[in-house]
Amino acid sequence: MQKRFSIWDPLIYLVLLTYFLVVVYPMVWLLYTSLKTDKAIFLNPFELPPLRHLQWANFANAWTKGNFGDYFFNSVAMTVMTVGLVVLLSSMAAYALSRFHFRGARPLFFYFLAGLMIPLQLGIVPLFFQMKDLHLLNSRWGLLTAYVAFGMPFSIFILTGFFKSLPSALYESALIDGASDFRAFWSIMLPLARPGLITVAIFSFLGTWNEFFMAFMFLSGKGSEHLRTLPLGLANLTIVSQYRSDWGMAFAGLVLVMLPTLLVYSLLQKHLSKGITMGALKG
Repeated sequence: MQKRFSIWDPLIYLVLLTYFLVVVYPMVWLLYTSLKTDKAIFLNPFELPPLRHLQWANFANAWTKGNFGDYFFNSVAMTVMTVGLVVLLSSMAAYALSRFHFRGARPLFFYFLAGLMIPLQLGIVPLFFQMKDLHLLNSRWGLLTAYVAFGMPFSIFILTGFFKSLPSALYESALIDGASDFRAFWSIMLPLARPGLITVAIFSFLGTWNEFFMAFMFLSGKGSEHLRTLPLGLANLTIVSQYRSDWGMAFAGLVLVMLPTLLVYSLLQKHLSKGITMGALKG
């Protein structure tokens, strides 16, 4: 059946096209600006650079002079550990809260949800002094602990809805066949919650990879330069080359930060949309 034409269709497409340009053009502008010299950036900020004058050296300078090689490794290591721990611990907690009936289960679930209501800026001062008392400042483990703690409430909220939706017959059949509770969780229930796990992993990756505030608070002491992540590295670019801002190198650093995010999102976009939809329907 042919779709009936509506006078609102052109307006809808115009709004969507405008939104597309607003979202995509800044990324395109950032990409070709990273291939310019400082002079070209200031004189012709919106002009495309000539192909014969592309400044690929900006990326090399960002990687070497800006120490982006070290920052990139630190961000990858921190993100991988954070995502792994958040997914593992949150799935175990969400499974217990959704499948086992014990006194205090519901208050405990709302206790985790309370973590979503606490702004990071409100809790950073007591958290800073707590990290100081535990001698975790200027260390990778202190920042990892904070990332996992702040990432778990949202992850538990999402995964609890997924585990509640899984059929109990599968779990009971596994127990009848002689499987332990842990075996039933690890081999049967956890694979069935794959859309939720992927959704949690994506949000955890985005939050950790682009996080600046906690990294700045916990890794700003003397001797912690080798532990800094990419967002901190970007801030450090302004004092490279005798405190002279190298804008071409700075834009190249922004591209290096942005590309992994775009890659992960483009590869897992379908899983993300599916996970959010299923979580909303089943929660």
